[in-house]
Amino acid sequence: MIEFSENEKLKRKIYKIIFEADTPAGKLFDVVLIWSILLSVALVVVESVHEYHEKYQIFFIAGEWLFTILFTLEYILRIYVIRRKTAYIFSFFGVVDLMAILPTYISLLFPGTHYLMVIRILRLMRVFRVFKLSGYLTEATILRKALLASSRKILVFLSSIAVLVVVIGAIMYVIEGPEYGFKDIPTSIYWAVVTLTTVGYGDISPQTGVGQFFASVVMVLGYAIIAVPTGIMTVELSAIQRKKSIPTTKVCPECMQEGHDGDAKFCKYCGHKFIND
Repeated sequence: MIEFSENEKLKRKIYKIIFEADTPAGKLFDVVLIWSILLSVALVVVESVHEYHEKYQIFFIAGEWLFTILFTLEYILRIYVIRRKTAYIFSFFGVVDLMAILPTYISLLFPGTHYLMVIRILRLMRVFRVFKLSGYLTEATILRKALLASSRKILVFLSSIAVLVVVIGAIMYVIEGPEYGFKDIPTSIYWAVVTLTTVGYGDISPQTGVGQFFASVVMVLGYAIIAVPTGIMTVELSAIQRKKSIPTTKVCPECMQEGHDGDAKFCKYCGHKFIND
């Protein structure tokens, strides 16, 4: 039986509250955190409206600093209780948590940068842990695995598209030229990207018959290309869906990975042994 000091026991209790959502206290903590994030982001959005900014400036400043101080204390507390501090600091959520509090402090030197606090909205991704109620976290895990499994195929696909838009842009530059708005190849490549993705801003358009015919071919090609990444993801999702399991929100204190099975004794990523309270 492993004996822990009072300080270590306190750390473990705080750790379970702020890093896991399987307990009532942990779920309550994350719900309060989510509402705080929503309110702080809403505060920044409303402040950007000129008439409100002028009328309630002191209220906005007080609110921004209140939330920033709370999130700063939370960030420090997360670092304090985690065993491998760098694992959290350099993790995705660790970086997002830091970026969520930096804009307010930076605004002391560079006014206006506090509007970047809207990045706090990314912290709402923790909602999957709160509403883990099996389905949400499971589907989020499946999606993440599918993205990772198909990343190489999608990279090859995007590389092919990059080559294709350069070729299309160069051809359109030769067909239309500066006379019809295609003043250089980079501008023509921009047109190729806009057309191939079926966005079609219309700021540049071919005027000659040959150019319009070529543009039509590119548009149709764009519809065909859109289906490719969708197909890649569908295949990976289907493969993972067949062997999915329902994970918990248990977070490994060593590698900061979550999504372990309910009866897991060891971390499936680094092998660390879990100590159940």
